[in-house]
Amino acid sequence: MGQVLAIAATYCCCSATNSLFQKCLGSTTSSGRKRSVLLLYITITAALVNQYVVAPYILERKLLFKLPFLSTWIYNSWTSGCNHLVDNETVDLFGSCVGNAAVYRPTLLATVFFFISAAVSKANPQLNSEAWPEKFILFLLALALTTILPNAPLLFPVYLIAMRMFAGIFVIVQQVILIDLAYNWNDNWLDNANECDMLNGYGSGAKWLKAIIMVSLLFYIGSFVAIGFLYNDYSGCTENSVIITMTLINILVVTIIQLSGTEGSLMTSAVVSAYTAYLAFAAVSKNPNGECNPSLGSNNVWSIAAGLILTSISLAWTGWSWTAEQRLNTEGVQKARSVSPNHVNNQNPENLNLDVPFLDPDDQPTTGVVMESDEVETSTEKKSGSGIWKLNIILALISCWVAASLTGWGALQQASGIDGTHSAANPEVSKVNMWMITLSQWVALALYTWTLVAPRIFPDRDFS
Repeated sequence: MGQVLAIAATYCCCSATNSLFQKCLGSTTSSGRKRSVLLLYITITAALVNQYVVAPYILERKLLFKLPFLSTWIYNSWTSGCNHLVDNETVDLFGSCVGNAAVYRPTLLATVFFFISAAVSKANPQLNSEAWPEKFILFLLALALTTILPNAPLLFPVYLIAMRMFAGIFVIVQQVILIDLAYNWNDNWLDNANECDMLNGYGSGAKWLKAIIMVSLLFYIGSFVAIGFLYNDYSGCTENSVIITMTLINILVVTIIQLSGTEGSLMTSAVVSAYTAYLAFAAVSKNPNGECNPSLGSNNVWSIAAGLILTSISLAWTGWSWTAEQRLNTEGVQKARSVSPNHVNNQNPENLNLDVPFLDPDDQPTTGVVMESDEVETSTEKKSGSGIWKLNIILALISCWVAASLTGWGALQQASGIDGTHSAANPEVSKVNMWMITLSQWVALALYTWTLVAPRIFPDRDFS
């Protein structure tokens, strides 16, 4: 009787879980994009909880009184590969090392999950939308099992090396996505202005043009105010001064290049300028030298939040743009066929219906052109699912980027205070993180500059 009740309870639980997923995230006939993104956000949440809650809890050995059998095993697993930093002079680094490993646990799991999903959905896109309750349950169970996973050698150094490589790839991809988003934002508002002029008369679309100018001015003003703030608070050492000055010079250079030709747009330049100013702040706030970093020693929540927001924007735009791209895929190319009251082959002067032109327009037979797909019965599914493997690749790269952002690219560096003493800075503080963010800024500026000068260098090529 007890077994029957257990089976019945399990069935009800699984059925209720499946119904809840369908209500919140759509039916299983969709491509599974929402579920994939939800799993990524679960990963990010787990990484933050592990780093700021679980890792300190384990280091304080509070599990000794609650789980005496597992406490030693879990403590040894979470500190393996970090034991050489237990000395008094590097005790802060020991805590950072354990915190980094705490971040790597869920992000490694998510990276493997999304790469496997990409391979499977490439072969059969429909599989990405199936069995998501089971996938979430298995993911959470695996996440729980990572608490007894030793750091070495899987996390240190195997995943550490792979994480840096894949996160570096995402840095480049993210710059491309954000620049593309800026261009499309400007083009969308220009199209709205032109549409208003066509429908309501010339000049009615001026409100959209004014909006473009106002947004551009706001972004530029915000960029220059931010640079002034950085000069005032973060310019106490050579590295920071170089980063801030190069940011100002680069903003002016790309704006001048854009204004000197017909390529690009002022709004796109303004968005890129604001983004580079944000990256300059993110870079100098990671400097471990306390003489030029007033935020040293405190967890920079705003910087982390801004980075995650930009990543969310990149992710949203990636999903939308690749969905739109499916309309132009060769698999979904549409054919046109003529529709008329009488087939052309059967028409002759004796069969012409002279009453048709005099009918009310709503009562006339359908004429014109109808678009047909080569594979009508499966075109919708193909358009929504054939590119899902690309999104899974991006999600795997984002998982690595999140790990890199939360751990300062895995670099362990003691922060130095103003008086020369060591201080417990946030885990993201390191020279490596500072220069990686600076490099991403230079990549963004170089890519945007290329979109401006490439049409001038190669006028015969289409860069639209």
